Amino acid sequence: MLLEMEQITKKYGGFTANRDIRFNLREGEIHALVGENGAGKTTLMRMLYGMEQPTSGTIKVRGREVSFATPSQAMASGIGMVHQHFMLFPSFTVAENIVIGREPAKAGAFDRKKAAAQVNELGRQYGMPVDPWKKVSECPLGMQQRVEILKVLHQGADIIILDEPSAVLTPLEVKELLANMKSLAKLGKTFVLITHKLQEVMDVADRITVLRDGQVTGTLEAKDTHVEELSRLMVGRELVRMDKQPSVPAEAVLQVEGVNLSGAKDRSALKDIHMEVRKGEVVGIAGISGNGQSELIQVIAGLRKAESGRVVLSGQDTTNWPVRRIREHGLAHIPEDRYMWGAAKDASVRENGLMGHHHRLQSRGIIKAKAARTMVEGWIKQFSIKTGSAETKAQFLSGGNLQKLIAAREFAQDTPFLIAAEPTRGVDIGAMETIHAELLRKRSEGAGILLISSELSEILQLSDRIIVMYEGEIAGELRAEEATEEQISLLMAGGKERI
Repeated sequence: MLLEMEQITKKYGGFTANRDIRFNLREGEIHALVGENGAGKTTLMRMLYGMEQPTSGTIKVRGREVSFATPSQAMASGIGMVHQHFMLFPSFTVAENIVIGREPAKAGAFDRKKAAAQVNELGRQYGMPVDPWKKVSECPLGMQQRVEILKVLHQGADIIILDEPSAVLTPLEVKELLANMKSLAKLGKTFVLITHKLQEVMDVADRITVLRDGQVTGTLEAKDTHVEELSRLMVGRELVRMDKQPSVPAEAVLQVEGVNLSGAKDRSALKDIHMEVRKGEVVGIAGISGNGQSELIQVIAGLRKAESGRVVLSGQDTTNWPVRRIREHGLAHIPEDRYMWGAAKDASVRENGLMGHHHRLQSRGIIKAKAARTMVEGWIKQFSIKTGSAETKAQFLSGGNLQKLIAAREFAQDTPFLIAAEPTRGVDIGAMETIHAELLRKRSEGAGILLISSELSEILQLSDRIIVMYEGEIAGELRAEEATEEQISLLMAGGKERI
């Protein structure tokens, strides 16, 4: 075996994150590590990468027992990690990010030309070309991830840990990532893939290890298993099949009329947008990241000001109203970026849950502590949010558990209109089931929902109508029951005339 982790246990005070874990790697394989949010996947890999130390247990690399106190020691043994949230310097070039820590020098100074040449050769060697002179801030997310992978390859990694690598990628970028992984595995590189996306696991993995509540529930050959079995091992039960009844839409709850917004570099972020969402329907918006979806929902929610046109919510012109006033008029919002727009990391789980609810949970300016605690603890139970307590700081929640908290908070607003932007980003399959059920419940109760998702399967599964955006414009609109992934993908690429 290339790597063996035996009886690994990790405790934080009275909480056990990993218990007696056995995990191993064969050279040149892609080994998926799956499980619900808080199952212990990332904790296990952080120990392998030297970011945490086991409470007990042993790690062997090529038969030799090792103990890593720092990531540098792990890297010296050929182990690299690409984190879910990229650790790049946006103002640096691609080459500067890749060679950092191992910079080539000439006459005692950093040799940029040699660094660019090294990066070009690295990209050629591994079939992952990049522009070494381009600033990372100008690179799309898929390219930034390629830079991260090339960085660990430049550091000499033979074992590469990828933590939720497809969470922020478009469908085309995901396909490219999986193809790159397969190519690198053929060249002898070994991957640990941490993910919630079971279809990706089935597409790329050789073996799969499933964790539940910090313990291994199974290690399987991918060719001998299927998504349903993995789901059962992850959540400990059979998943409920989603029952989506035909929609019965009523009057419009949202109308967007001729909205325009300027973008960067003299380009339009939004061009004459006309659309509506009716009560009792889910309208999905599909598009490659950066084509106006983010700007559209920010204008509707009051986070950005439209330059022309208007937004009508529940019959009232709410164009450019303050955020709080729009929300009080009947808008709830699960934001696409949970850290920037959705939470305060230094506040507690309870305090984050109270946001937007605090006005109705106070008396004479004082929050009703018991009512607030009961409300948030109810969400923790309903959405299986793994946290030590409601007083734990939000920064100590996994990304998926924070996403579940934000989704629960916004569902509980009980508004006639909901923006759900990437509502299941980073969550496990059990939480995805719960969030999807809540979206359909709101729809059945007469709410209008605007769904933005980079997952085409989610758009197709939940939407009644699908709007596709391309370069700030609406490229087309389809009935969900008639739409295919191929049609949507063509519209996403600007192929309006071919539909």
